[in-house]
This record gives sequence, structure tokens and C-alpha cells, in this order.
Amino acid sequence: MAATIRSKLRSMTLHHQPHFRRFATSILNPDSKTPFSSKDKSRAALSLLRTETNPERIIDICRAASLTPESHLDRIAYSKAIAKLRNSSYFGGIREFLEESKSQPGFRSERFISHFVVLYGQAGMLNDAIQTFEQMEEMGIQRSVKSLNSLLFSCLAAKNYGEMKRIFVEFPKKYGIIPNLDTYNTMIEGFCDSGSSSSVYSILDEMIRNKVKPNATTFGHCLSGFYMEEKFEDVGKILEMMKQHGVASGIGTYNIRIESLCKLKRSKEAKALLDGILSRGVKPNSVTYTHLIHGFCKEGEMEGAKSLFKEMVDSGCQPGSECYFTMVYFLCKGKDFEAAVNICKESMAKGWVPNFTTMKLLVDGLASTSKVEEAREIIGQLKEKFSRNADRWTEIEEGLAK
Repeated sequence: MAATIRSKLRSMTLHHQPHFRRFATSILNPDSKTPFSSKDKSRAALSLLRTETNPERIIDICRAASLTPESHLDRIAYSKAIAKLRNSSYFGGIREFLEESKSQPGFRSERFISHFVVLYGQAGMLNDAIQTFEQMEEMGIQRSVKSLNSLLFSCLAAKNYGEMKRIFVEFPKKYGIIPNLDTYNTMIEGFCDSGSSSSVYSILDEMIRNKVKPNATTFGHCLSGFYMEEKFEDVGKILEMMKQHGVASGIGTYNIRIESLCKLKRSKEAKALLDGILSRGVKPNSVTYTHLIHGFCKEGEMEGAKSLFKEMVDSGCQPGSECYFTMVYFLCKGKDFEAAVNICKESMAKGWVPNFTTMKLLVDGLASTSKVEEAREIIGQLKEKFSRNADRWTEIEEGLAK
């Protein structure tokens, strides 16, 4: 109790005294002469959170930025901070920080409290999420299906599927809440994630009874689950149900099927599915090709991956950074350094640089194939772009064959 009071007093001090403004400026903006807008604070906090590992300092960064669940950037910062604190098992600090945030008068609405419910789930602190939901009435906040859905999503984030099922069965009756499409979709996703895909049929039946029309997301979760469990007969049943409910198989549905096949190391079947949709005039997108390229790379089918990469670019789809990084890494592993360096240069020209491990594979590979000057050229660019790793790259450069 005393610790909670101290926490609240500290929060008031931080937010209402000149000391807090100096504290915020010193953490987020060392150049105290330059004023920071709310957006500037959010961006600075996100930048600092990427590399900060000290749990107490992570919380200080969040406090200094005066995060609010209303801002998209701030919601990203909250999630990043909670993920890092969870990895550090800093659960007491998470509780203190979120309770402090909840206590702010401006955050006393169902929308904001629902966000804190989700954050507790992301932290793996499901009891706190449930307690927050149950305390809403005491806080003068009306519960609705929105906060129920947040609690179910919290269970999903915490991977506590048993509690998820209990809450779904008990809470709508207990609190007089009628489930909606998002409620059912979250439950279907939970059953599929937990390897209990066959349970989705009971949810689909309930949806039909309650006149809630399933959508592409509903069936997409079902397809992912049945593919994961290799229940291909059920995949066919779901595709048939989509037709019955008038839900078209758009590129989003095909992408789910292609990704699922690639995860099962059945990338050639996924490529056949792509060829089929092309013949029917359905236009693939960058996501389609990225799933296929990753699948072919994982199976060591690098010629197929290169062909798909070219087809992707020729069709007008733009590869994203992860697609470039995947290609460079696996081409290096396959010792195709010429193709790897060409794709890497294209990626770097767009400002996307693969991680240190991949770049070292490339540099070492170029050096091993008598392309030392090209390796040095890349090292020069890396030293210029990432000064913090300059010493490591200098050491690697000195070790290259003369």
C-alpha cells in the first residue's frame, strides 16, 4: 500500500512540477534549448526504447514522453516498452507504471482502460488484466463489448487459452454483454493458435444462430489453423463455407493459404496456387511474393527464390526491407555472393541495411571469392552509416586478404 501511494505521489510530482519538465528534456532531448512537441517526444521515446535495456530507464523514458493511448505512436511505444520489460521479468515495474497511467484523470474512459487491459495481456499478467476489467464499474466506466474484446485479446496475447474460453463462456452473461463479430473472430483465432482448430465449428454455429455474419477474417483464421494442423479436408470445408456465406476469396485469403503452405515446407504447392490465381486474373501483391520467396529460401530453392524476386519486381510489386534481407542472407548461405551483393546494394540504396551477421557473411564471402575491393567498399559504407560499429568493421577489414 505504501509503495502504491509513493508511486502516485511520484507520478503527480513528475507531471505537475518544473522538475518533470527538466527530467523529460534531459532524457528525450539533451539539447534543452529546443522545445519538443508531443510528436517529437513520442519519436524520441521510440528511438531510445529500441536500444535501452535498463528496465527503470525504460519506464523513465515512457514517463518523460507523457505517453497517451490516444496517439498511434504512443501506443507503439507502450507496446515496445512492455515487451522489453516483460523480457526482463520486471513485472512489479510494469504494474506500477500501468497503474500510474490508469490513475490519470484523462485516461478514465473505456477506450483507454481497454488499452491497458491489452498491455497487461502482452506483459503476460492476465490476472491484472482481468482485475482492471472488473474494476471498471468502480472507476465509473461503463463496460461494453469493446472492453470484453480487449480482455479476450489480452488472453490471446498472454497465450492463456483456458482463461480465454472461460471468459468467453462466463463474462457475457455475468456483465450483460452481447458478443459481436470481433468477439467471435478473436475466439476463433485463439482456438487456431492453440492447436484446437476443430473447435471453430461450434463458434461458427453460434455466430449463425446469433445472426452474426462471418467475414474474410473469420475464415482466414480458420484456414490458418487447419493448415497448421495439416487438416486439409477441413481447409476444403472452410473454402466451401466461404462460398455459402458469400465471402469472396480475395488476395488476402490466398496470401494466408500461400503463407501456410510455405510454413509447412510445401512452397512448390504454394507456387502452384499463385499460378492458379494468376490464370484467374487475381493480382498478387508484395505480401504474396514475400511469403513465397521466404518459403523457397527456407527450403534451399534459391533459383526459384531468385526467379520469384525478379517476377515480383517485373510485376510492379515493390519488395520490402525484410524481403531484401531474406534474399541476401540465404544467397550468402548458398554461397551465391554475386547475386547477394547485387540485391544488397539495391537494398542499401533504399536505406535498408541487413543486420551485422548478414553483412559479415556477405563481406567474408566476397573476400573468399577474391572480391576484396568490393568487400572493402561495402565496409566503408557500413562504417559511414553505423559509426557505433565502425571499430568492429575496421577490425574485420584489417583481417581481409591483402
